[in-house]
Amino acid sequence: MSDTRRRVKVYTLNEERQWDDRGTGHVSSTFVERLKGISLLVRAESDGSLLLESKISPNTAYQKQQDTLIVWSEAENYDLALSFQEKAGCDEIWEKICQVQGKDPALEITQDPIDESEEERFEEMPETSHLVDLPPCELAKLEEIADLVTSVLSSPIRREKLALALMSEGYIKKLLQLFQVCEDLDNREGLHHLYEIVRGVLFLNKAALFEVMFSDDCIMDVVGCLEYDPALVQPKRHREFLTKTAKFKEVIPITDSELRQKIHQTYRVQYIQDIILPTPSVFEENFLSTLTSFIFFNKVEIVSMLQEDEKFLTEVFAQLTDEATEEGKRRELVNFFKEFCAFSQTLQPQNRDAFFKTLANLGILPALEIVMGMDDLQVRAAAIDIFSYLVEFSPSMVREFVMQESQHTDDDVLLINVVIKQMICDTDPELGGAVQLMGLLRTLIDPENMLAPTNKTEKTEFLTFFYKYCMHVLTAPLLANTAESPKGENPVFSSACHLACSALGALRFMRRIIGLKDDFYNRYIIKGNLFEPVINALLDNGTRYNLLNSAIIELFEFIKVEDIKSLIAHIVDNFYKALESIEYVQTFKGLKTRYEQEKNRQNQRLSRYRRDTRSLEDDEEMWFNEEDDDEEGEVMAEKGKSEEDFPESYGKYMEAKKVEQDGPKLPKWTSAGHFKFSFSRSAGAANGTSGTNGKSAATPPNPSSPNGSSAKSAALPPAAVSKAGLVGLVDYPDDEEDDEEVEDSPRKRPRLGS
Repeated sequence: MSDTRRRVKVYTLNEERQWDDRGTGHVSSTFVERLKGISLLVRAESDGSLLLESKISPNTAYQKQQDTLIVWSEAENYDLALSFQEKAGCDEIWEKICQVQGKDPALEITQDPIDESEEERFEEMPETSHLVDLPPCELAKLEEIADLVTSVLSSPIRREKLALALMSEGYIKKLLQLFQVCEDLDNREGLHHLYEIVRGVLFLNKAALFEVMFSDDCIMDVVGCLEYDPALVQPKRHREFLTKTAKFKEVIPITDSELRQKIHQTYRVQYIQDIILPTPSVFEENFLSTLTSFIFFNKVEIVSMLQEDEKFLTEVFAQLTDEATEEGKRRELVNFFKEFCAFSQTLQPQNRDAFFKTLANLGILPALEIVMGMDDLQVRAAAIDIFSYLVEFSPSMVREFVMQESQHTDDDVLLINVVIKQMICDTDPELGGAVQLMGLLRTLIDPENMLAPTNKTEKTEFLTFFYKYCMHVLTAPLLANTAESPKGENPVFSSACHLACSALGALRFMRRIIGLKDDFYNRYIIKGNLFEPVINALLDNGTRYNLLNSAIIELFEFIKVEDIKSLIAHIVDNFYKALESIEYVQTFKGLKTRYEQEKNRQNQRLSRYRRDTRSLEDDEEMWFNEEDDDEEGEVMAEKGKSEEDFPESYGKYMEAKKVEQDGPKLPKWTSAGHFKFSFSRSAGAANGTSGTNGKSAATPPNPSSPNGSSAKSAALPPAAVSKAGLVGLVDYPDDEEDDEEVEDSPRKRPRLGS
């Protein structure tokens, strides 16, 4: 016997009534001493571990479905299934099960799944036999047949007996022949009865009946019967839709007739479940579980067959990326892949892993890069859906691709930059595509899912890549908004819009980054001098008390409270002269205090270090040879020298906190050469030299200056100061601590409207 004959997949039904794949292995039936009986054993083909050990119980109801499935329940709410690769293996194990239970292998089910109380009740009923005596399949008997089918749905035993009767007499095909007669005669009463009959047969929930009803020569008549719902004035036209509107298109000819038939069948059965059948009531909700399983296993089989046909998939990829491919054809190819990926969601993680690796090896990501940049909206939408499946399954796989791609591709055509541009340029008024892409982008740059133990450097490498190659694309609209307004534009309106939209958005983004308290981000902020535009915005805001003012102060308050030393040193060294006049809050003085405290600690550390390095002999000689006054003078001189040398020493201390390699280079803040930042460097700001547009970035103009220009007040408005301290207009989730009370300022101003 070949291995493939015994090859099976083990499935269990979860709480959501979906089948979970427990692994692939080889099945055998043998006596197990511990279980005291013949049992089914499945050992994993990968490592030989035991996937399943199940005793064949004499009272368990086993069902054989679709020639290659055996399904049973071992306990309440615990269903199992074996899916065989070959029919012969399924038949062999089925015969063994029937042999243990003393049943006829020709049956599709070995037991009636009912409890003892119901069985006893029916044994006491002398008229039970009439439940399986079907009326003759005639037009005059359709009402009687419909009543019979409807009446058995409340009883498991009667459903089982009716299902067996329908199978044994070929009754389904006879009923469908009557449907053709009724439709030819326009017999609406008969057609309404046939609707009730076919709907009831579907609710019997039997795979053996589905095999007949969904076969090629029966399924369209089943759909036809379901068009004549008695509750409708006019019948639906489902067959017309399935045969004319929803025509099957082979993007690449499928040579496997079994695969083609399976695809047709699955689409039509899914249509019956989703479109034709009404939403089941609470009483009916479990009646179609077998129908759901039927569709599920069909999809698993389709994905497996397509995945194994490497020639077919290779040809699909070749045509998808070929520039000569017609737009209509390309649209069909992309939609095929979209549906293919949707089908893959029926697979379990280990199987999906193999599926997506196959697509990756064939070049799905380079292909998406091409089609996502095309003008056809349908093609782009389908490509985005495919990209969603890939990102949700394996963000690391996508990151690895785009980082490798950057080595031999221009920035503009990098896949991740194509995604960003699609997000920015979404023409949908509802921004549906933009929101979807935004979520995918957040997943890709989220450090929390970059912690895979197999690739510990992914976080650093990808974030470095993103800031170097992609950040300027992402921030281009923001920078364009903050560029100089064109001629004719109302400058007041423009300024208000920029402050309300662009500045606050950028500020909140920066606040979130600082809230992470990540040295990597902090070094980047310092290297790029990114506090300068924030401080310029605070000074330009003038005496206005508004959300921008409060948000900026909250940002600096957070840095002070959290004692982020590198940022405190950078702010005080470069911007304190511009901020020291702001006294309505104690935030900036508090930053200076923190800075000086750290400076003193470093002084003490340096002094201890110098004392420790002196040799004992030097200390003794100094003690004996020096006068008290001289010793005191030397100590004072030494102290003065350490303070004098502090800027250099403190700078070395701060540099030692950095990693050996420098941070990434600051992206060019340009896009197609149309705009750029024009902020002055921090040194200029600190020294009061001219910054952007000739203004001082550090201090307001002197009101008594020779040119007579009016000066802005250096005293900025209060950020909601109360007796309890600072109460900002903004509140961020990471503001949980405040270890310093804000003193009341004698210069505080009342709130607006007070």
